[in-house]
Amino acid sequence: MSLILIAEQVLNGLQFGIMLFLMAAGLTLIFGVMGLINLAHGSLYMVGAFCAAAVAAATGSFALGLVAALAGAAAAGALIELVVIRRLYDRDHLDQVLATFALILIFSEGTRWVFGSFPLYLDVPQALAGPVSLPFGIQYPLYRLALIVIGLVVAAGLFWLIARTRIGVQIRAGENDREMIAALGVDIDRLYTFVFALGAALAGLAGALVGAIQSVQVGMGEPVLILAFVTIVIGGIGSIKGALVGALLVGLTETLGSVFLPELFKLFMAPAAATQTGASLSSMAIYILMAMVLIWRPTGLFGARA
Repeated sequence: MSLILIAEQVLNGLQFGIMLFLMAAGLTLIFGVMGLINLAHGSLYMVGAFCAAAVAAATGSFALGLVAALAGAAAAGALIELVVIRRLYDRDHLDQVLATFALILIFSEGTRWVFGSFPLYLDVPQALAGPVSLPFGIQYPLYRLALIVIGLVVAAGLFWLIARTRIGVQIRAGENDREMIAALGVDIDRLYTFVFALGAALAGLAGALVGAIQSVQVGMGEPVLILAFVTIVIGGIGSIKGALVGALLVGLTETLGSVFLPELFKLFMAPAAATQTGASLSSMAIYILMAMVLIWRPTGLFGARA
């Protein structure tokens, strides 16, 4: 096992973690500010991927595909907030889970009706195709490296929005006392629609960026949604910093575990048994990590203390 292989897998873990952060940031904002459990967040990830694939295929421009993903997912998010989600704020979490689960079915069947059951493919832009040479002789795909940079830029912009702007102050105040900021004259309905559309746009961007690595297909958002929930539980619900740290931990644990645990077991087990045991344990690793964090900090790494 070479140091180059370890470095490549660490970069893969960072890239996966950054994409997971884009997904989890919107989810934790929506839950933290609105107190809403949105199971349809993965569907918005799928909407972004399909918008990007369709527009890129029609125009030949990957950049226009990303713009379409942001606009399409944000529009879909704003629409369902106005039509469905707004009626759920005063309902209990069971009603929210049932309603947003219904949205998953509607989005899945609607997407299948529009685009068909066959997967779409989004090509990597020519400018980002091929490997790039990094120090110590590491050859790494340029597109995956670009994903890490784009994700970090988006994360910095999100931190700036939350910490340095007037709308960020309103969002942070909304997490603590929504009635008080409404009494101070803030249009709480418009704020909620903005937060929901922002979270949807982040999910759509993640779906579009990952769509060039994987196929774009119906149901692609559900497995990522589970990891996003694990991420915000580890990081602390409502914390953007927690979402970033949690996403990186989950990304590195998932990637490094799936590659290196089977190799580790081969040191003292037969190859077939080591591969099976390592694969099984690596699939449980992030949940073991979540359990360990919750034992140490029940509200997550950066969650508000109860």
